[in-house]
Amino acid sequence: MILDKTPYSFDRVVRMALAAGLLWGAITTLGYLSDVLIPFAVALLLAYILNPLVHRVQRLVKSRGLAIGLTLVSFVVVIGGLCWVVVPLMGREVAHMGRLISDLVSNSRLAEQAANRLPPDLWQALRDYFNTPEVRDFFRTDSFISMAQAALRRILPGLMGIISGTYSVVMALVVPAVVLLYLIFLLMDFQKVRVAWKEMIPPQYRESVVAFVEEFDLAMNRYFRGQTTIAGILGILFATGFSMVGLPMGILLGIFVGLLNLVPYLQLLGLIPAVILAAIHALETGQSFWVVMGLTGLVFLVVQVIQDAVLVPRILGKAMGLSPAVMLLSLSVWGKLLGMLGLLIALPMTCLVLAYYRRLVLGPATQAPALASEG
Repeated sequence: MILDKTPYSFDRVVRMALAAGLLWGAITTLGYLSDVLIPFAVALLLAYILNPLVHRVQRLVKSRGLAIGLTLVSFVVVIGGLCWVVVPLMGREVAHMGRLISDLVSNSRLAEQAANRLPPDLWQALRDYFNTPEVRDFFRTDSFISMAQAALRRILPGLMGIISGTYSVVMALVVPAVVLLYLIFLLMDFQKVRVAWKEMIPPQYRESVVAFVEEFDLAMNRYFRGQTTIAGILGILFATGFSMVGLPMGILLGIFVGLLNLVPYLQLLGLIPAVILAAIHALETGQSFWVVMGLTGLVFLVVQVIQDAVLVPRILGKAMGLSPAVMLLSLSVWGKLLGMLGLLIALPMTCLVLAYYRRLVLGPATQAPALASEG
């Protein structure tokens, strides 16, 4: 127990100070090595997500290597097929949005309708925003790939600096290859490590350490398998719904809102761009803004009902996990400390810290209700 009445002797204070120093040194080292650790972190998360599928395939083909090969080929085919279909649609959406923005900031029929139908302050704010060089250049890009690269340079300047230099073409091939190699090696050893690591723990600590790791694994199952699956399904549902309504950039908005759902209920932030795009669509088509806004709100309502009534009970069950506030805070803190690497490891590290807190600070008595809720 950590929160006990043991007096704070000089020796204990020194040990606590050393532990804090080691923790800070570890974070500093991770920050320094973040560029080279990102491929490994991506591969590790993918391995954790794909391992159950590999295990199921292995039951059919018996060979672990063949199961990994079939799983990875299927994964690449599915992702490639989605990109083959979705990327051209996104490119057309971006080009269409670029034309609408050009019309809005010029003295066109669309701009005249906007001036007549929108409140003056709101119209002026939108016009000033769309007329900024960053927005106009973003949507003036000829290809969707170039637009994505421009976005990544703003979001991940350090990472893009690695792959946009003299050896950009080589690095664009090397980085995915390194991730793939890491992924194959991790999947090959996943089951072996899962069984053998317990024997490496000294017998006197084995029971408590194994229980701690199992609790951490329960939390990881929820947030890197269950929540990722739900976010992917919601992204498809939102993209389909927004496209049916006819919103400009409906597919991009749907995928964005789905990704927001990696933190539960954060997809409500997608209402802000949805309202703006609904207003632009109403101006473009001459429909009533309230009709378009009502249809857009209906998409949010229907998807939310599907999420709460079908997806969450079936995929996540009744387990109590991290609250949205804790998840958002962890993403903010770890992202600030380690950048992109911090965003990748934020939720695993938060699950690890909470598992440690429940077991070693609150004590074993608190574990029974938590584990019972997982059933």
